[in-house]
Amino acid sequence: MRVLNSYILHLKRSIWFFTTFANLMENDTIKKGKALEIIYQDDYLVAVNKPHGMLVHRTKIALDADELALQILRDQIGAYLFPVHRLDRKTSGVLIFALDRATARLLQKQIMEHSIQKIYRAIVRGFFPSGVISVDYALTNDRGKTQEALTRFELLDKVEIDLPFGQHNTSRYSLIEARPKTGRMHQIRKHLNHLRYPIIGDRPHGCNKQNKLFKEKWGMTTMMLHACEWIGEHPISKEPLHLKADLSSEFLRVKKILGFR
Repeated sequence: MRVLNSYILHLKRSIWFFTTFANLMENDTIKKGKALEIIYQDDYLVAVNKPHGMLVHRTKIALDADELALQILRDQIGAYLFPVHRLDRKTSGVLIFALDRATARLLQKQIMEHSIQKIYRAIVRGFFPSGVISVDYALTNDRGKTQEALTRFELLDKVEIDLPFGQHNTSRYSLIEARPKTGRMHQIRKHLNHLRYPIIGDRPHGCNKQNKLFKEKWGMTTMMLHACEWIGEHPISKEPLHLKADLSSEFLRVKKILGFR
């Protein structure tokens, strides 16, 4: 009887060991599958190329989100992270975290003093005007507070494709650059909607008919807005800090479909 009990105990321990090992391997595989593209890292900060559809951190309006850049990157590099700035869930591109509270404060101070240049790419409906367009149009946040908002836009390329839409025999689109001078929520998206050149794939600030067209014809539901560059000064070394994030595969696919250079 003593031998039998000893055997059963040994069997239970073996099952526990292999089950635990399998779970660890599965979790490790999941983490590896969700690893973020790191575009810069040192002892003070880390920057990633955030994919479309991923929240930076949990918010009250998206409690159901199971993919958070903050948690994924924390597990990926094994370090505590401090958020520095916002990047919309639907926007891809450069996202920076500080590795300590002091560095986070210094980076946020740079943002408040407008010493950081953020450069975005967007695909919009219509032929955007040539040259540089500066938009000074105040925006009201979700708390009802109206704040000044400044964005600089520039046309990069425009195309007209043989695709009837509505009353038109063709469809027109533009690839543009956006440089926000202030950092209001959904600022670029709202300013482009104000100019009547909404971003393709934007909901709720875009064109529902265009979004439906792209979904039905090309299976595209991603918002075409990407934070491609961050230009500033390293908060500690004071050396120039120029970060770049490549366009996502979906952005490149749509760019190719429409025929942009």
